[in-house]
Amino acid sequence: MDIKETLISFMTEQAYKPMNIAELSKVFSIKKANMKDFTKLLSEMEKDGQIVKTRTEHYGIPEKMGIVSGKFQGHQRGFGFVIADEERPDIFIPADNVNGAMNGDRVLAKILKEVNNGKKCEGEITRIIERSNKTIIGTYDDSKNFGFVVADDKRIAQDIFIPKAERNGAKTGQIVIAEITEWPEQRRNPEGRIVEILGNKGDQGIDILTIIKKHKLPEEFPAKVEAFADNIVEKIPEEEYTRRTDLRDLQMVTIDGEDAKDLDDAVSIEILDNGNYRLGVHIADVSHYVKEKNPLDIEALTRATSVYLIDRVIPMLPKKLSNGVCSLNPKVDRLALSCFMEIDKTGKTIDHEIVETIIKTNERMTYTDVTKILRDKDAETMEKYDYLYEDFKHMEDLCAILNKKRMGRGAIDFDFTECKILLNEFGKPVDIVPYERGIANRVIEEFMLIANETVAEHMFWLNVPFVYRIHEDPDEEKLIHFSEFAHNLGYPIKWGKEIHPRMLQEVIAKVKGEKEEMVLSTLLLRSMMKAKYSPECSGHFGLASKYYCHFTSPIRRYPDLMIHRIIKEVINAGLSEKRTEKLRKEVEIASKQSSDMERIAMEAEREVDDLKKAEYMNERIGQEFDGIISSVTNFGLFIELPNTIEGLVHMSSLDDDYYVFDERHLTLVGERTKNIYKLGEEVRIIVSKVDLASHEVYFDIIKDDKDKEEKEEEYSVKDLDELIKDDSTK
Repeated sequence: MDIKETLISFMTEQAYKPMNIAELSKVFSIKKANMKDFTKLLSEMEKDGQIVKTRTEHYGIPEKMGIVSGKFQGHQRGFGFVIADEERPDIFIPADNVNGAMNGDRVLAKILKEVNNGKKCEGEITRIIERSNKTIIGTYDDSKNFGFVVADDKRIAQDIFIPKAERNGAKTGQIVIAEITEWPEQRRNPEGRIVEILGNKGDQGIDILTIIKKHKLPEEFPAKVEAFADNIVEKIPEEEYTRRTDLRDLQMVTIDGEDAKDLDDAVSIEILDNGNYRLGVHIADVSHYVKEKNPLDIEALTRATSVYLIDRVIPMLPKKLSNGVCSLNPKVDRLALSCFMEIDKTGKTIDHEIVETIIKTNERMTYTDVTKILRDKDAETMEKYDYLYEDFKHMEDLCAILNKKRMGRGAIDFDFTECKILLNEFGKPVDIVPYERGIANRVIEEFMLIANETVAEHMFWLNVPFVYRIHEDPDEEKLIHFSEFAHNLGYPIKWGKEIHPRMLQEVIAKVKGEKEEMVLSTLLLRSMMKAKYSPECSGHFGLASKYYCHFTSPIRRYPDLMIHRIIKEVINAGLSEKRTEKLRKEVEIASKQSSDMERIAMEAEREVDDLKKAEYMNERIGQEFDGIISSVTNFGLFIELPNTIEGLVHMSSLDDDYYVFDERHLTLVGERTKNIYKLGEEVRIIVSKVDLASHEVYFDIIKDDKDKEEKEEEYSVKDLDELIKDDSTK
């Protein structure tokens, strides 16, 4: 146990009363010569939020002092929430208690009041541990003696004050980056200086560039990294041919989308004499080129994932690797890490092996072509790839077997419509088309899932440090809310002592094809936890899998790259005790960094999608569409259109009555008319407004003719009443 852990353990004891540095140094027998280091250690722990120093300079554990450490999540109206580091409900922070914190800051918050057994609580920010916004991206607004930057991130409520001398040529309406020079305080805005002018609002590409900058995503690779990549020799060294298993004569293909350039997985299939399938999943051996701690590796860990933003990719690795030497391009020799699995007719993996290989893929297939062969029986495509037809048929059969086994154990398979946004050469959205999840997509999904599970289980039983992909059990309170809602719709959930995914899967299976399918699936998804990376193998709830990892995409995900390294070390020389200890720390760092960067990438991808969807609907103001109520809130209804675009019908636009939000049943109920708007209900809307700055789309509900007639009749009776009243007063 190191000194930090010892200090925390000591301060956690029930008998501990906050001590100052002199008292602590006495307890821990700190010599005078070591006092400087001890003081530094306490400062580090305080900065990390592990301990708290009071105004009287006494130290203690935050939770024992009614203080919570966490991340501040701001709101454009000034208030916010502290998302705690520990497992506990979020703390609401009123605007007056924010005390200069900005969105994303690491803070300490004091709890002021709790209600509903601590499930709802209010607090005040007492200290900012670490600032997250060193720079702010936004729109500059100039005046004679000073200017302001209005942050693009609506969660940053304060404008940044820019003194005249610090505007550096920025003009009103320009998109700029401001560096903060003075942090905000209670009732005082932050101050800053303009460090970069990105361009004018409306310039081509400025919208997506703004989102890239806002999320601090890297645009270029450092020169050192590019130079290292350029020096990589494409020719495979002779010693690799001798020491690896040569699979160049084994028939295999890659199957990807038309526009994919980083091909990191290939598949092969054979039928064994005993009738079982021998499935091969062959993954690009990126770890051969990206060695631990070389410039490529350091940059890859920083990025942790590739980011896909409609018309561009921000790759984890330079193009020389991602589209070149590592990509499993057809008919060329490539280094791979292969996982072979013998699978019987019930879908059980009865044997497996993981080997370093040399492969040569026969074809670069697309989902479209394989679906044309298997589903459409397209003569031209079948003839072109006739020598692969038997393989594709066996793949289809094995896919069905694996899916049946997975669903049989209770895996939850959400079938949401996904759409692709098509842009013209000027970056304007011209169409939004459904993304087909055909048989070819499902084949690759099932094969990658079984490979990920096989590798994770193999490494778990070897008891070596590893990066697992975990998905924790759903939030109990949200799940109770979901079960009540499902019960009210006529879909009761059979509860056991433990929550098993099968219970929830049965509900999803029952509503398949019914009008309630989308609403129940959405509500269930919202009650789920987010999947993440972890050094601990605690299972994957959604997949109903005890062991799971990400093994199949090392070109675009760091955890896959890291576990390839570990697997190869185990296969070749094994792990020494010293190496095992070192790896334990490294997998912990990689798990956290990868989970954090995955979240940022998803936020950026979602924001770019929302931006382009808003632009698309901006051209369709006044047009009518059919949609479904996808969310009900206390401020209105969200309507989702078949093209996945969501718009808000604000409560204020429901002008035929005063509506009350029923949280339990997720409905809006009219006080006078008793008209009900409920989750999953089909409605017709008209696009009323689009706010391009916030990427928000607004709809109005169109009443059908019957409603209009009733309304007209109601108003004519009302008018007649008014006339009689007027006449009697004359």
